[in-house]
Amino acid sequence: MNLVLLHSPLVGPTTWSPVAECLRDTGHHVQVLDPRRVPDATGPAVLVPHSNAGLYAPGLADRLDAIATVYVDAALPGEGTDTSLAPPALVDHLRTLMDPDGMLPPWSRWWPAEDLVGLFPDDVTRAAVEREQPRLPLAYFTRRLPVPAGWGARPSAYLAFGDTYADELAQARGLGWPVEVMAGRHLHQLHEPAAVADAILRLAAAVAEKR
Repeated sequence: MNLVLLHSPLVGPTTWSPVAECLRDTGHHVQVLDPRRVPDATGPAVLVPHSNAGLYAPGLADRLDAIATVYVDAALPGEGTDTSLAPPALVDHLRTLMDPDGMLPPWSRWWPAEDLVGLFPDDVTRAAVEREQPRLPLAYFTRRLPVPAGWGARPSAYLAFGDTYADELAQARGLGWPVEVMAGRHLHQLHEPAAVADAILRLAAAVAEKR
């Protein structure tokens, strides 16, 4: 299977690296890409977006004619022909963090330190993820992405970690997608990469059975 793992633009490929290694060990071809920089020549692929990368996935699935998309604790577009990159409440919070040039601190510094306790499996992994975090301008979060008509009818599934994206999980169920829920937090793929890799493959197979 050809899998394209999409990391959130707020972080980097390290958030997917352990899962990618597990998938490669079982014979699959895997790429880990920024959703803003996906080439056209990926070949028939299963897209696997995490977090904010989920908002890019419908357009990429349409452009690449992906055979399936397995959203992993990911944001989903709402109704309409475009979608915002952050909900209004988050944008309001980010306005309080930006510097005079309109730039934001790296993602892990958006939240109180106590909110990050246990999010990473260890300090080494946390340091590796934080080294890759870009600083983005607030303007990034106030622009909108186009959403293809009928995107929810494309072959898709949803893997949730706990209830971080409870609304999106409900949306996926409402669309009739195969879903699974694993106990964990938003970066659970760093804690149990083999289990997450297995869940991705199960959901991709479940999507294929529905086609």
